[in-house]
Amino acid sequence: MSVAPAEQQTVEPDVVEALDVPWITLVWNDPVNLMSYVTWVFQTHFGYPKKQAEKLMMDVHLKGRAVVAIGPKEQMEADTEALQGYGLWATYQKDS
Repeated sequence: MSVAPAEQQTVEPDVVEALDVPWITLVWNDPVNLMSYVTWVFQTHFGYPKKQAEKLMMDVHLKGRAVVAIGPKEQMEADTEALQGYGLWATYQKDS
C-alpha cells in the first residue's frame, strides 16, 4: 500500500536537529545564599554526591555560574522552577 504524497509528513533536517539539541539549567552566583546551602540544594534536588555538588557550587562561586543539569526542555523548566523555589538564581536555555 502506498501513501499519497499529500498524506506524507516531512520534517526538515534543521527542525529535527533543533529538537535534538539538549537544554541546560544554569545556576548563577548571588550574594545571598551560603555555599553550604547551595551544595545542599544540589545534593537534595539532583541527588549529586557531596563532592560533585561542592564542585558545581565552586563553579557558581568562582566562575559566576554552573551548568547543573542537561536534558529535555520540559525537565530543565521543572529543574529551574524547583531551584528558584529553593531561592537560587536559576535559568534554562538551549545548549549551544
